[in-house]
Amino acid sequence: MPKSVLHSLAVAALAVFGAAAPAQAAPLWHPDPATDGLRAFEGIEADRGHHHPDREYVAVEGDHYRFSIWKDDRDTTGGGDRQRTESKGMVQNGIALEMHDGEAWSLSYEMFMPATLHGTSKFTHIFQTKTPSTNGGPWVTLDLTRSGGKEVLSARAYANSGSPSIAATDLAPLRDKWITIEWTFTPGSKGKAACVVRAGTGPGAPVAAQGSMAGVNIPGQGDYVRPKWGIYRSVESASSDILDTYLLFRNYTAARK
Repeated sequence: MPKSVLHSLAVAALAVFGAAAPAQAAPLWHPDPATDGLRAFEGIEADRGHHHPDREYVAVEGDHYRFSIWKDDRDTTGGGDRQRTESKGMVQNGIALEMHDGEAWSLSYEMFMPATLHGTSKFTHIFQTKTPSTNGGPWVTLDLTRSGGKEVLSARAYANSGSPSIAATDLAPLRDKWITIEWTFTPGSKGKAACVVRAGTGPGAPVAAQGSMAGVNIPGQGDYVRPKWGIYRSVESASSDILDTYLLFRNYTAARK
C-alpha cells in the first residue's frame, strides 16, 4: 500500500479516536485556600450585626476552609430567629462565575461535619442557591433535618411545592469524616438538579445517596444563580440541637458542561 495512503489512514484514525475521547475541560473554579483565601468567594455573610467582633467566622486552615457558628449568634434577618455563617459565590482570578438559565453546571466539594452539627426540626441549610439581584430563593438546598430521633442529610428542591428531596441518607454515618458532594444544575424556572453524596473522598468512594429531578424551580430571574456554603439555621429548633459548631470544606470545583 502506498505510503501516502497509509499516512491518510493514520491521520483519519487519530481524528476518529480523538473525537471519541476528548480531553475533559479544566474546572472554571478550583480555589486553593492557601493562596486564594476568602477571595475565592464573592463575599462572607456572618455576624452582620457586628455583635461578636472577636470571633473568626470563616477562616483558612491549611488545605480547607472552616465555617464556625456559636449558639448565641443571630442574623440581622428573621427578627432574631436564625443565624448564619456563609460564603457566597465563586470567584476565580478575580472574576465571579455566574450560572445562567439553560446552562449545565457541575459543582463538587469535600465536606467534614462534626458530631456537634445536628439535624434540626426547623431549617438548617449547609448549601443553598439563590438569585442575587432579587434575593430569590433558596432554590435548591442541602439540609440537615430531624424527625424525632432520626437525622437526615437531604438535597432538596426547596422552592418546589413541598420542598421534595432529590437525594437523602442518614446523617449519622457521614459525621466526623470527609465526604464528597457532587451537584449538577441547569438553572431555569423548570430546571434540573442532581446530587450524589459519597461517604468518603476520591472517585471510588461509596455512594451514600444519589438522585436527580426535572422541573426544579431554580431561576436566574434575569440575573444568575449563586451557590452559598456554610451554616444557615433557625434557632427555633430544640436548644439541644443548636450548639457551638463548625463545618469544613475543601477541594471546591465548578465547571460548565
